[in-house]
Amino acid sequence: MFLRRRTAPPPPAGQDGAAKTGLSPARLDIRGVSRRYGRTPALEDVSLSLPPGEILAVLGRSGCGKSTLLRLIAGLDAPDAGEIRIDDRRVAGRGRDEPPETRGVGLMFQDYALFPHLTVLANVRFGLRHLSSGAARAVALERLAEVGLADRADSYPGTLSGGEAQRVALARALAPRPRVLLLDEPFSNLDAGTRERVRADTLAVLRQGGISAILVTHDAAEAVEFADRIALMREGRLVQCDTAERLYRAPASPFAARALGDIVEMEGLASGGRLTTPLGTLALTDPTPDGSVRVCLRPEAIRIVPRGEGVPGRILRRRFVGASTRIDVEVAGLDAPLRLTAAPDGIAGDGVALGLAEGGVFVFPAAKSS
Repeated sequence: MFLRRRTAPPPPAGQDGAAKTGLSPARLDIRGVSRRYGRTPALEDVSLSLPPGEILAVLGRSGCGKSTLLRLIAGLDAPDAGEIRIDDRRVAGRGRDEPPETRGVGLMFQDYALFPHLTVLANVRFGLRHLSSGAARAVALERLAEVGLADRADSYPGTLSGGEAQRVALARALAPRPRVLLLDEPFSNLDAGTRERVRADTLAVLRQGGISAILVTHDAAEAVEFADRIALMREGRLVQCDTAERLYRAPASPFAARALGDIVEMEGLASGGRLTTPLGTLALTDPTPDGSVRVCLRPEAIRIVPRGEGVPGRILRRRFVGASTRIDVEVAGLDAPLRLTAAPDGIAGDGVALGLAEGGVFVFPAAKSS
């Protein structure tokens, strides 16, 4: 099933927010960046571009290099190779290492890092020491109002809920009006209901501010909901970067196919422009050399067809799930049962016939199983 995308379209990048802040959103370019810690590669030749006003999600498992990438952009670490540019200014690489405070980059940590001995207002004012006391207070109150917490200005972090603490951290990160905001797993400590609400509020604030932003996350659904594009990473390398729809419909590898939705994997045979699998045959839409291939199927590519018109399967289990029935089907030639969805009264008996639809079928060389 395709991951749910936000229904409200974003405003054109950099328009409303630029007018509001007086700053144009920044363009970020990461060119061939690598970073090693001893003999351990954390990043290997990563290149990414963030157009002005875009929100990019960096998606991957723990240890894949996501947080290292943010640290390099923020100036908390330096690349061993490659360069990082904000607009036309090189801020890191090739002998350049601009300090964090001059890059115009904000960083919001996973644990929020609020100072417990300071009030909410003082926490938000912390990065505004270049302003007069009165100006800093006015800016901090404005940022708190943007995240709906102006009434908690005199409270202390220990009295806040998880969602409120997250919003204070966001207000503090936004107070200096960074042109690029980096968010490192900012919603992971929230419960499910709070996470969705705070995520939507954060997205609205970023859109209204016209801020270019990068969200690091291991949650594919969060990446789809939050970002314009998704950069999929694995073991320090960039696997694929595109919109959620393109990643779902045109993955570059089995790993990319798994990242954004359920798939069924099986061996297949390409011959004469046709693909043969344990679930039937169909025409190949892209040129594929004859021989063994790795086939990845989205659930919607597997159809229940009239008996006698498809590959027979044996129903092992069925479960009522409201508007549909979930069935587990055993098919000869497959290592594991298929889990399919059918109409509530659409399947009778212990047998079913299956076929393949045209969309949602991805074919990779047999050696490219990861």
